[in-house]
Amino acid sequence: MNIFDEMKAKINGKGKTIVFPEGNDKRIIDAAVRLAAEKLMTPILLGSKEDITNQASTSELEGVSIIDINEYPKDKLDAMIDALYERRKNKNTREQVAEWIKDANYFGTMLVYMGIADGMVSGAAHATGDTVRPALQIIKTKPGYRRISGSFIMQKGNEKYVFADCAINIELDADGMLEVAKQSVETAKMIDLDPKVAFLSFSTKGSAKGEMVSKVQTAAEKARQELDCPSDGELQFDAAFVPSVGEKKAPDSKVAGHANVFVFPELQSGNIGYKIAQRMGGFEAFGPILQGLAKPVSDLSRGCNAEDVYNVAIITAVQSID
Repeated sequence: MNIFDEMKAKINGKGKTIVFPEGNDKRIIDAAVRLAAEKLMTPILLGSKEDITNQASTSELEGVSIIDINEYPKDKLDAMIDALYERRKNKNTREQVAEWIKDANYFGTMLVYMGIADGMVSGAAHATGDTVRPALQIIKTKPGYRRISGSFIMQKGNEKYVFADCAINIELDADGMLEVAKQSVETAKMIDLDPKVAFLSFSTKGSAKGEMVSKVQTAAEKARQELDCPSDGELQFDAAFVPSVGEKKAPDSKVAGHANVFVFPELQSGNIGYKIAQRMGGFEAFGPILQGLAKPVSDLSRGCNAEDVYNVAIITAVQSID
């Protein structure tokens, strides 16, 4: 079974509901129709009912819920505005949050916050900030986390790995790397991967010096005390991934040569690394998966296709189980 067969088995029969703010987009509609037909979840499309039904037949839309924000019942809308104002009253007026609700991403995020939907998938037509900002303002991070991060599940054949952070945090200090590691361990377990975490650097076990190395060493030292799985660092990628190199460069390590969760020292190397693995290494890259939110929200690429939307919705539904 590939990771999506495994994840579909996890959500089958769970009655999960995922909201799609870009409900008029043909890619979103096609994915929602497929998800509903396979009875994996109930998709909620936000958008014009007329526009959506012009792009899919009534029979195809069976099992798909459609909400036109402009036609949302006033009592329910007022309750949503009240809930958002309560969440933001120290920073925003009721009039301000009432304007926010007119935006599909804020409306969809509130459906998740209020428990009407289990998760949200957006970004097919919006920038990452438009998806992430409402989530951070309303849903916020899980207890104990100060930030979110973005991971990619990398798969080729029977091989699967987690790369992070590849999408959110431009710079990370040692505590930031530790948070990314904790969040990535959750993602690894979600796909039934027994996590072995490598904190990556251009140095292995003191082979180079400098602030960029010492922060990774600090993160790795803290992780040994706080993670409930094997972890090590600082490790160069070859030492973390190739058994013969790991044995030579870090002979006492339980992770070197066997890592499957890779924590990069900052966004630049993480983003470059996953794209090299994808484009030159032939790996499929699924993500970015937003990690660390109290409830799941996922960000699509604007270049996504219906298959990408389908896959990300499944990942989001699985995240909501825990």
